[in-house]
Amino acid sequence: MDGGFLDYLNGVFCVFPPRLLPLAVTLYALWLLYLFIILGVTAEKFFCPNLSAISTNLKLSHNVAAFSLTCPLHGVTFLAFGNGAPDVFSAVVAFSDPRTAGLAIGAIFGAGVFVTTVVAGGIALVKPFTAASRPFLRDVIFYMLAVFLTFMVLYFGRIRLGEALGYLGLYVFYVVTVVLCTWIHRRQRGDGTAPPGPWEPEMPTDSEEPEPSGTNNSDYGEEYRPLLPSQETSLHILTTALSPLDYRKWRRKPWYWRLFKAFRVPVELVLLLTVPVVDPDKDDRNWKRPLNCLHILTSPLLCILTLKSGAYGLYQIQGVFPVWGLVTLVGSVLAIIIFITTSNEEPPKYHCVFAFLGFLASAMWINAAATELVNILRTLGIIFQLSNTVLGLTLLAWGNSIGDTFSDLTMARQGYPRMAFSACFGGIIFNILVGVGLGCLLQMSSSQPLVKLEPDSLLVWVLAGALGLSLVFSFVSVPAQCFQLGKAYGVCLIAYYLVFLCVALLTEFRVIHLSTSD
Repeated sequence: MDGGFLDYLNGVFCVFPPRLLPLAVTLYALWLLYLFIILGVTAEKFFCPNLSAISTNLKLSHNVAAFSLTCPLHGVTFLAFGNGAPDVFSAVVAFSDPRTAGLAIGAIFGAGVFVTTVVAGGIALVKPFTAASRPFLRDVIFYMLAVFLTFMVLYFGRIRLGEALGYLGLYVFYVVTVVLCTWIHRRQRGDGTAPPGPWEPEMPTDSEEPEPSGTNNSDYGEEYRPLLPSQETSLHILTTALSPLDYRKWRRKPWYWRLFKAFRVPVELVLLLTVPVVDPDKDDRNWKRPLNCLHILTSPLLCILTLKSGAYGLYQIQGVFPVWGLVTLVGSVLAIIIFITTSNEEPPKYHCVFAFLGFLASAMWINAAATELVNILRTLGIIFQLSNTVLGLTLLAWGNSIGDTFSDLTMARQGYPRMAFSACFGGIIFNILVGVGLGCLLQMSSSQPLVKLEPDSLLVWVLAGALGLSLVFSFVSVPAQCFQLGKAYGVCLIAYYLVFLCVALLTEFRVIHLSTSD
């Protein structure tokens, strides 16, 4: 198996005897679920908060960098990168090998069908609402254009440099369009808040917005808030900062939450040790002097040991001194200098640099987990004789979409279905344009400025057609209902996905196939 830390094919066929194949498959399936947990925790608790801190330090408008509750701009730049990081990294890894390119196509298209049918339909079932007309039409048109562009790439069987740049350019044009439309809309209404629709509650003001989903407000909130900062020792700060459990929250949560949390604790502990998080909304900006000094050592080590599966980190300079040793030496010196020249109470002026370090470290974690994810899915495909496309549109698409599913449905239940519905169509535009464009661009070289994307079966066309048809259905039916979406619309979308899934599986197992003349 190319890339990755574990050789899954060798393990299942050489380490395990044939009679223990079910055991090997079970272990691989459990490890697959755990990889999804790693991706979700890293993106939610570390990647997104650091992106938010970077956008704040760069003085970017939150209308562009974040998700404004008064305007459906979800999925534009930084937040879209945070939410779509697992999808994009999985696509980049899958495109790196022609044998797994079908995984990327299946996952991107499969997630698109899932989010625009099951998630959007679930929102309409949970809370009927009136959709925002102009943002909806804008997002659907851009998404249909991206799907059509991908359809043409698959038809010709290759993507050239200009076409890969075209994907990224189309996303830049989408961002400019969103910002420009929002600015015009706010000018027209005099920077006021548009009145809610008949089924839409009043949107919260800035003072009513929920706290960001970083480490400061959920699992680590109590631990990161010192009771007596002036009297805390460095050892106490380190131990409390490394605790991934909020014991007050633990006591009042149900048993299934505790069980899931128990699986997350090892991941969160390792991430706390290796990934710094900067929080501009707190007085101390989440400055934990002993832990942040430790990050000076652990974060660079993590980066070099996960890059190319540790090949660069294990490389020996002049055949004598390993790179990881040099990084350890330099990191230790810098950590000691920072520890001596700073205090526990006041963050240094260069504390914002830790946001960039945390962004890089969390990105490397996501990339490593995505690499293992693609490799294990390819192994399962070989074991069960399934195509990469069907694995991408089912397991990989479901796994990468489950976080957005729960967050969007929760948002709808809390009374903000318009927000959640906008996220369904706005966020996945980033996944397809940046996922395909960047994934193919990174595989090109001066000697071969193209990537072959030849469909390996009829299933690819079924998948592309299903996504295009679902978008056309919403594009026609939503305006026909005067943008008032109820349970009938939700039932139709979910039924459509079930029919699509049946057709896809029947196509995979060749029950549905093209007739060929001898």
